[in-house]
Amino acid sequence: MKVLLPIAAILLFTTAATAQQIQVNKDNRTLAVTASETATADADTAIVHIGFQAFGPDEKTAYANGSRISNAIAKALTDAGVPKKDIESQQQNLTHVQPYETQNLPADQRAQRQFTVTQTWDVKTKADDAAKILNVAVNAGANQSGNIDWSVADENALEAQAAGKALARARAIAEQMASGLGTKLGWLIFASNEAPTRPITPLPRMPMMAMKAEAPTPPLAINPRKVTQSATVYAVFAID
Repeated sequence: MKVLLPIAAILLFTTAATAQQIQVNKDNRTLAVTASETATADADTAIVHIGFQAFGPDEKTAYANGSRISNAIAKALTDAGVPKKDIESQQQNLTHVQPYETQNLPADQRAQRQFTVTQTWDVKTKADDAAKILNVAVNAGANQSGNIDWSVADENALEAQAAGKALARARAIAEQMASGLGTKLGWLIFASNEAPTRPITPLPRMPMMAMKAEAPTPPLAINPRKVTQSATVYAVFAID
């Protein structure tokens, strides 16, 4: 909390478009407060991170294995009703496997793992469908999947809600301060919504967990997370 007591000074506030000048003196007494608040809502949107890793004894075979799995996953997602615009490719690589990565494997397995293909996607879907989409992808061969980011479709509305709560908090603090000064709080002269103290905070990013794609299985029990948005408001009030 920041407090500016009435003194002979000039406070200059700059916004993106214009600058406002507020005179603070015996004839125009003001009180300034900075307050932060948060707003929380149930996530309605999910970004499901899916991927796979395939191997081969040579580049051509590894690529062919990767192509087969890649197209199977893409088809499974579209067959499940996911629009293509909501499936974004992130990374795809064909690389030689380093000897230390397979040194503990039997010789026949090492021979089959000379090259590897990896690919990842971000799939946007409704929060309630996240478990279903993850399950579809894993059953199609996405053996390196599991991370989910939660968000809300209307982030601006959630930020506005946080800003409104912050402004109300700023007024309550200002009223207490004015009372302590033996005066009354007047009208709001100026307010600005500063940068949020922290960004939207869905589920923290964690490394993808590997899953073995075998026979189709029921989806995991996944519940959408809460999403929190914070806002900081700087407000200047007149005092009698």
